[in-house]
Amino acid sequence: MTVDISSALLDHLLAEAKTSHPHECCGILLGEGARIGTILPAANVHSDPAIHFEIDPQTLIDAHRAARRGGPQVVGYYHSHPNGRAEPSATDVAMAAGDGMVWAIVAAGRVAFWRSGDAGFEALPYVTSPR
Repeated sequence: MTVDISSALLDHLLAEAKTSHPHECCGILLGEGARIGTILPAANVHSDPAIHFEIDPQTLIDAHRAARRGGPQVVGYYHSHPNGRAEPSATDVAMAAGDGMVWAIVAAGRVAFWRSGDAGFEALPYVTSPR
């Protein structure tokens, strides 16, 4: 699977991580299949947002409700590692549901995509377009 995302959305992810620093930003990836059409920023409601993230539950519920009504589908999630690498941390691995969702991790000025599966995380290539 190759993720398809616009260069504008990549820039948005990078900007959000920079603005949230030193805390982790987080949100929802919306689209269809492997195409990410938009991102939905969410409040990081974790009690220690500098080293963990928890997507605001109401934002997640609202995104799934909108998808059931015909809106963009929830294809995954994103968060940043303000002082880390753009790869799943031990906490990410422990918390992942293994449900096949795409995770975008933003760190050190780059975005990397991963799929959460039964065997852990798998790195995903991506292509960008100007749209």
